[in-house]
Amino acid sequence: MIYSKRNEDFIIFNCSNIMYTRIRIHHILKLSLSCTILFFLVSAGSIASGQVKPSGGIQTIPYPKEVRVSGPSLILTDGLTITIEGKHSPSDDFSAEELIRDLKDDFGISAVKGNRATGNCIVLTRKTGGKLPDEQAYRLCVTQGRVVISAKGEAGLFYGTRTLLQLIERNGNSFEIPGVEITDWPDIKQRAVHYDTKHHQDKASYVKSFIKDLARYKINMLIWEWEDKFAYPSHPEIGAPGAFTPAEMKDFTLFARRYHIQLVPLVQGLGHVSFILKWPQYIDLRENPSSNWEFCPLKDGSYRLLNDLWKDAADATSGSDYFHIGSDETYELGECDACRTKADETGKSGLYQLFVNRSAGYLKSLGRKVMAWETPMGWEHGDSPSKGIQPVSGLVMTESYEYETADFSCAKKARSLGFEVFAYDPNPGVVPLLVPYYFEKGEKKELRTGSLEKSHMFLCDASGSGIFDGMICTSWDDDDLHNQMWMMHFVNAASCSWNHDSPQPEKFTDLFFRDYYGISSNEPDELFRLLNEGVYYFTWTMERNVWHYGEIGQTHLPDLPRGDAVEYDPFWNTQYKDKLEESEAILKKMNRVIELTGSCSGKATRHSYDFEILRTSAELIRHTCLTYIDLSKLEYAIRDAHVSRFADNKKSLNYLIDAQFILENLLKRRNEVFTDLVSVYEKTRFPKGYSTADKQYFWQQDRARHFAFRRPDMSFLIYDEQLLDIEGYLQKLKAYTEYFRTSGMQ
Repeated sequence: MIYSKRNEDFIIFNCSNIMYTRIRIHHILKLSLSCTILFFLVSAGSIASGQVKPSGGIQTIPYPKEVRVSGPSLILTDGLTITIEGKHSPSDDFSAEELIRDLKDDFGISAVKGNRATGNCIVLTRKTGGKLPDEQAYRLCVTQGRVVISAKGEAGLFYGTRTLLQLIERNGNSFEIPGVEITDWPDIKQRAVHYDTKHHQDKASYVKSFIKDLARYKINMLIWEWEDKFAYPSHPEIGAPGAFTPAEMKDFTLFARRYHIQLVPLVQGLGHVSFILKWPQYIDLRENPSSNWEFCPLKDGSYRLLNDLWKDAADATSGSDYFHIGSDETYELGECDACRTKADETGKSGLYQLFVNRSAGYLKSLGRKVMAWETPMGWEHGDSPSKGIQPVSGLVMTESYEYETADFSCAKKARSLGFEVFAYDPNPGVVPLLVPYYFEKGEKKELRTGSLEKSHMFLCDASGSGIFDGMICTSWDDDDLHNQMWMMHFVNAASCSWNHDSPQPEKFTDLFFRDYYGISSNEPDELFRLLNEGVYYFTWTMERNVWHYGEIGQTHLPDLPRGDAVEYDPFWNTQYKDKLEESEAILKKMNRVIELTGSCSGKATRHSYDFEILRTSAELIRHTCLTYIDLSKLEYAIRDAHVSRFADNKKSLNYLIDAQFILENLLKRRNEVFTDLVSVYEKTRFPKGYSTADKQYFWQQDRARHFAFRRPDMSFLIYDEQLLDIEGYLQKLKAYTEYFRTSGMQ
């Protein structure tokens, strides 16, 4: 339902068992056919020159559409010449210059830009003829002594250079490009990544490196949900301290355009607006006075304020074609008296459409196509469908729900009515620290399909259907993962939306680790799999999932000793026996992860910083394991003090002192692990929730119950442990120990 909460669990259930059933069978059949063809080719001998070669033989992301073996490899040496032939644009010059930079940075190969193609060379050329289907298509041919990349459009020429970089292989002490002919083009024209920074702000240098990474894998749209991370000139109070200025956003927009990425602002409209409505001066615009989450769609003031913010955002992203107004998860829609009456007339979906249509009218006047979290034909479905009110013409729909059919009938119908439709990459389960790439767990800890397979099954089918105008891969910031932890998710979506014959997840991960990190061993795969287990353990410790799922159990501290006889109530090791066993098992796995992060970091030729982030995640999970083990030891120390009370008072006192040391070491370890994690994150981020000399950060919790928003800073990761009040327990234990020592019981 468009006006309802995006229910991840329900969507995942449907994706795994209903909507994707046909898709799963389709891919199994496709895989079986591919295996048969591959067996035949291998049995017949090597592929002869000139024959079409399965794209799996070329190790690039995304897989190219057509590949032919064309002859000998080209050896790359210093002094390589890169030439642009014929009429060309400044964008084509940038493609050549960027290729020169990347050859030097990634491979140490010195290349120069020349006017004539002499010796070993790379030739870039724009050609309007031939069979290239669109502006993003390109042809790459490796012949005697040269590589020729030709394309109709600027984007195609740039994408050809990105593929060339992935083709380069080390051969002894030199590098070479295999002799191939590639003709390539995308299945889905608009391939978007959703960049959600609602709970954090990355530094400008990181934003630019992120944009460049996306371009390597042919992503061409960045939908940036910045909320208060933009300094709105019309309402300066709304931007958080240190928010990016309009000048900085203009610079990001121009930078992205050079890499053929359109930067699209996402400034939330109806729901998700606590960053606006937390301010006292806007309380009168709330749908429900008690909730800062949602605008009233019937108040003119809502539109006056939003139009100001949207105009600021549009001015800062000049030249972009689209604007996203979000507007989902409208929990309180129809609650005020006026909206309740209107919803009786229009249905809640109709009330939602009134807001979207009025908002779209203004943004269309600014020359933008308007995106919203709207579902193809969503206004016809649900508990309260629209009564006579349809979305405004031209609306771009970027959401999907469980009532879509396996043949995309809703998307087909929406397109027939003139709407643009984006395939919504199935949302991964939201857990702290890491995207659950290999498996997800539900509320009852039942195993579910991991994000890689989920995305592959849906997007390959969607991209092969020819129905969708675009694809959007989301990265919800609810748990404030470091953005680098989303990269395999982004690249997988890029791969599947460019070519519906993309590799299965097992093969994709091998390619990703080899290309993104430069590591060809299976160590990264083992690391990510183990950490996938670790983050779900972490999620279900302390009270963390109480925040999401309600009454599911809680961790308590052991009983404190009391009285002259060191009395206590033994319960901890009995009650938490299973959790303790799980902690001991996960501890071994996190020790292995920490070992692997060191090994992978040493082997990585690119993005070694990721392994610092992964290490700090494993260290935090390891600390949680050790915390349960320490609490077990704590109770045993108190037990031993009790047992020794009337046998050896000095020994009893020593056990009490041991109990203090256990807690002091626990608190010291927590501080060290947490401080380390924050320092690693802040290499690329601003401090979370920080204030400047000119502006104080204004934090007010919202009703969404996002895990990352429990606290204004990074302490949300350890807040559940802080709620145990180990510090207070320690002080009481120290007081009791002193009482025991001085009361003459020795």
